[in-house]
Amino acid sequence: MSDKPICKSRRDAVKVMLGTAAAIPVINLVGVGTARAQAPANAVAADDPTAVALKYHADATQSDRVAAARPGLPPEEQHCANCQFMLPDAAGATDEWKGCQLFPGKLINVNGWCASWTLRAG
Repeated sequence: MSDKPICKSRRDAVKVMLGTAAAIPVINLVGVGTARAQAPANAVAADDPTAVALKYHADATQSDRVAAARPGLPPEEQHCANCQFMLPDAAGATDEWKGCQLFPGKLINVNGWCASWTLRAG
């Protein structure tokens, strides 16, 4: 336990409140740097009609790959990054988001999966 007596003055209470109020914005700024990257504006939406028809999911681990697995690789290794339909040089492509022949003008997540997955040759 501390040997300091608890100070009960209003001045100390106001100092604590002002210090807390000043610290809140700083704490929020620290959280901004650790935020996950957002999907690009032209990313395939979950409710896109083509995405629904192809059972596309931006996170392959949450898709039904086992039930609808395609030949070429085990289901757990099937994802957009090794699919023949992925277009690495599409407009707006990043390391995580690439183009796809099945979704013209839109970007897919390289860790995604759809029922049309086909192993890239080579």
